[in-house]
Amino acid sequence: MLFEQLNLIEPILKALKTEGYTQPTPIQEQAIPIILDRKDLLGCAQTGTGKTAAFAIPILQILYNEKNKIPGNRAIKSLILTPTRELAIQIGESFTAYGKHTGIRHTVIFGGVSQKAQTDALRMGVDVLIATPGRLLDLMNQKFVHLHQISLFVLDEADRMLDMGFIHDVKKVISKLPTRRQSLFFSATMPPEISKLADTILVNPEKVAVTPVSSTVDVIEQSIYFVDKKDKKSLLVHLLQDKAIVTALVFTRTKHGADKVSKDLLKAGIKAEAIHGNKSQNARQRALTNFKSKETRVLVATDIAARGIDVEELSHVINFELPNVPETYVHRIGRTGRAGLSGVALSFCDDEEIAFLKDIHKLISKNIKVVEDHPYHMVMPEKAAYRDVKSKPANRTGQSRPFQRAERKWIGKPRTSHN
Repeated sequence: MLFEQLNLIEPILKALKTEGYTQPTPIQEQAIPIILDRKDLLGCAQTGTGKTAAFAIPILQILYNEKNKIPGNRAIKSLILTPTRELAIQIGESFTAYGKHTGIRHTVIFGGVSQKAQTDALRMGVDVLIATPGRLLDLMNQKFVHLHQISLFVLDEADRMLDMGFIHDVKKVISKLPTRRQSLFFSATMPPEISKLADTILVNPEKVAVTPVSSTVDVIEQSIYFVDKKDKKSLLVHLLQDKAIVTALVFTRTKHGADKVSKDLLKAGIKAEAIHGNKSQNARQRALTNFKSKETRVLVATDIAARGIDVEELSHVINFELPNVPETYVHRIGRTGRAGLSGVALSFCDDEEIAFLKDIHKLISKNIKVVEDHPYHMVMPEKAAYRDVKSKPANRTGQSRPFQRAERKWIGKPRTSHN
């Protein structure tokens, strides 16, 4: 199918042609007609499936047609709520690209920076508002944002909203929306609380589900490197001697770990920057811009900071530390191998991470290829054999001790909405 077959208006088709897009992805092909028919939508889709265009394109078309009927009305008509600054900025970039010939105005608001530029844009009037929950509520309380004329509402990355502790803020925002509206709900996973939230937001929704875990990982070449914890830094530097790795997104579990890895790489003469929640918004955006332009070769990120990062033709993702939640592994490696391109995911595993590896194998229904031909290969003890992982004795909860130890770090307190 081609975009021309989706009954799109000429200004949008012209913009898509400029961007070099001719064929919609599966979620775009399924979602765009549903949204243009003004139906509510429940989309189960991961970042990297073309999800943003799946809602941005039809929203632009609907607002363009309405603008021609009621010219001059600059109240906010569409609200897109998203969990992170980076994702909000990238959604804004999509509206700029697809809407360049429509005259539809949008702005992006998020915390961590001065609000003046954002409030100035709001005073001038916008059709589409892309926002993170914390800053949106702040500006609503200050009377800069009014939601009484919203006709299109998008809740993006709903499961990540839950992970980051933003669900209560999301519910506050929803309570201020008009009852009669079109709502679009996107989530990579559907835990019970998210399903319950969807039921309260959507009315007789059409459902679209794309990119199950198996198809996400099948297009990516995955390898595992068994390595002692103390040798991980040396192994990373060793692998980055390969000039075929033009750019690499490296994942750590903690902010401190991201800083340490980036500093170690700089000492080794490899241009690297870290991105995480403790960095200022300007620093995060600068690091991401440098990475996209290939001025920075390696971007070291935590999971929350990396959510929404979309870098075209990213060839390599490296898991410096395995995540203790297997779904996170799929989200991480999904940063590469996008839009049908091939990608490479390299993962380091020390003896404390064996239980995490077992959970990942179970989720993706395959064993990841082991690379032994490297200077820091660690021979795993027989009790922790690769194909038959025997973790430490379970306690009364039935969980292995290694998993619980890491899980305690992960759960912590929910983050507040200073996003």
